[in-house]
Amino acid sequence: MKRIIFLLILLSYVSFGQTKVGSTAAPFLNIGVGPRAISMGGAFVATANDMTALYWNPAGVARMEANGALFAHTRWFADISYNWAGVLVNMGSFGSAGLSLIYLNYGEMEVTTLAEQDGTGEFFSAKDIAISLTYSYNLSDRFSLGINAKYISQKIWNCSAEAFALDLGTLFISDIYGLRIGATISNFGTEMQLDGKDLFILYDVNPDINGNNDQILAKLKTDAYALPLVFRVGIAKDFVFQNNRLTIGIDAIHPNDNAEAVNIGGEYAFNENVFIRAGYKSTFLTNTEEGITLGFGLKYELSPGIYANLDYAYQDFGVLSYTQHFGIGIKF
Repeated sequence: MKRIIFLLILLSYVSFGQTKVGSTAAPFLNIGVGPRAISMGGAFVATANDMTALYWNPAGVARMEANGALFAHTRWFADISYNWAGVLVNMGSFGSAGLSLIYLNYGEMEVTTLAEQDGTGEFFSAKDIAISLTYSYNLSDRFSLGINAKYISQKIWNCSAEAFALDLGTLFISDIYGLRIGATISNFGTEMQLDGKDLFILYDVNPDINGNNDQILAKLKTDAYALPLVFRVGIAKDFVFQNNRLTIGIDAIHPNDNAEAVNIGGEYAFNENVFIRAGYKSTFLTNTEEGITLGFGLKYELSPGIYANLDYAYQDFGVLSYTQHFGIGIKF
């Protein structure tokens, strides 16, 4: 029931908006990844210096000198579970490669009909999956390129849809006070169209004629929808104070299913071991419940050259309450 109420709330916001919200497939691709980036308001395109660069900007992967892995979990609305996992391998002069997985599980829901509105006793589930392969290379000591090739799948009960897409990213470190400039285009790919045995129905071609075959097997045809194409451009700057660091980032976002917006965020690092973060999402965007983001992180040296990190983020969603994000990673 909570999931149904949540969907109705989303539809009410769509109906009053003047944008194309809800007009694309696979909206789960727009859910941000990693508590660090989330707590910085999603302003991460020009920072992109941890494992979640596999999602935010694949060009940043080439600038990570270590190997690593990260698992992130989000407690989404209506008890929906959103998980992301990624691994990164630095291949030296050959660049860097990575593999990542998004898994969104809506849980089990009971089947209801007009005749049995309290449930039939049968249950169904829905899930979304995206698998990405990443390659990134430093063209120079200042300029990097990266690409994701990904497979996308959505499934509800016995119907599913699939697509293939690319993400392209660039990262440039300028000589103007070390200012970083990043840009990405995400989810450039094929359309998605649901298909499966749940679309088969028994149909009466002409109900006005008695005695004809009123049980003809037919199949419903669904529309095809584009993926949520997103263009991001951002800037970031580090300010170093002895052993401490302050990072400020600003991202401008241009999606094909919503209006333009700006994300702003920052991170303060104490001796690169303790981190405090804050940000604000969807600035200048009307009809949104997104806003303040907060978080913190800890890094611990397990042994020489091997580090573990724990991260947490809180994201305010107004009338929809809030979401919490957790992450654990290792770098070696």
